Amino acid sequence: MFTYKFPLVCTLACAIGASLAASSQTPGTKEAEHYAIAGQQALAEGQYFNARDDFEQVAKLQPNVAEAHATLAVIYFKLREYEHAADEARKAQKLNPGLPRLTSLLGLSLAELGQYSEALPRLEKGFKYTAEPEVRRMCGLQLLRAYSGMGRNADAVTTSLELNKLYPEDAEVLYHTSRVFGAYAYTVMAKLEDKAPNSSWSLQAQGEAAEGQRDFSAAIAAYEHAVQQEPDQAGLHFKLGHAYLSRYQQGRKPEDRDAARRQFLAELNVDPDNGNASYELAQMSADDNDLEGAQRQFEAVVARFPEFEQALVGLAGVYLKNRLAGRALAPLEHATKLDAHDEVAWYRLAQAERAAGNREAAQRALETFRSLHGTSEPGPRLSASTELTLQQLGPDAQP
Repeated sequence: MFTYKFPLVCTLACAIGASLAASSQTPGTKEAEHYAIAGQQALAEGQYFNARDDFEQVAKLQPNVAEAHATLAVIYFKLREYEHAADEARKAQKLNPGLPRLTSLLGLSLAELGQYSEALPRLEKGFKYTAEPEVRRMCGLQLLRAYSGMGRNADAVTTSLELNKLYPEDAEVLYHTSRVFGAYAYTVMAKLEDKAPNSSWSLQAQGEAAEGQRDFSAAIAAYEHAVQQEPDQAGLHFKLGHAYLSRYQQGRKPEDRDAARRQFLAELNVDPDNGNASYELAQMSADDNDLEGAQRQFEAVVARFPEFEQALVGLAGVYLKNRLAGRALAPLEHATKLDAHDEVAWYRLAQAERAAGNREAAQRALETFRSLHGTSEPGPRLSASTELTLQQLGPDAQP
């Protein structure tokens, strides 16, 4: 069940008065006007059952007034009487095809009745061409139901992506689209498991699923099996190294960190252009206080991948430790443009500006940092989305 809002109902109800006035010589017009006024008042007060009764009388007395049937259709829909809503929407369309949003309303009603084939073209039209955000939103959500009900999962995913773009902060949209993404991913992964259960790709999927559950030992086992099958497949050694590093963050066992380093080096033997592996090795050098090695490695990563935001922040951190604050400014300024929400970049920029004697710039950067601080979890962490160790605030950071 979706949440619906109906700005349309008041528009249609108000239009009835003009329609009845135009037919003032028709028998029953005065009585119909009485019911229409009462119905409008009931709508204004949110009394939908009373409004339904009043507009049913209007429709009986003035059966050729399209707005009466359209308003009644919206009220029926609001009351979840979808079959009646569809019938009244059809009557209104027949009398006046130009009435706004009737096609969308009919499509929504048919979708609620499970008549997806008939609803689909109307919903697609409403989602693609309707200018009103709420009507478009309703059509999009019902499209998800229709596509899923008809087994058109790829179309449901495409619509979900568009809905997320249009309504990025709508909790209901995010909930329903996440279900579509999850169902589609499950279907595809089940197909992979069925068609190639012992392939390196299936093993990678198992490893990634285990990582998502933070079962890093299971992830390591899956990735190691995959590496045994395809030792020269690009990306596999990095995934295995990432899993080892994640387990190190959990248990702090040095052998896991050593294994991660070996896998990152192995990845570079297979794919010298794997910037993520180079970044992790540079960060390990920095963590080991090998500042000369870390600087050299970070500089190589940034030279190869100048838009690598975390590498820019990491390089600047090494410059600051090496008391090269002036050289830290450019990469940090670039990093804050690439990701304006990276609190570590802003804090290090404040440090660099202060060391360079730029007090006002340092204060601005510090204020930005303070506005962002607290939105991320403390302590060493790995980014699940980018498979990277994120740059961290040092223990001496002063918010």
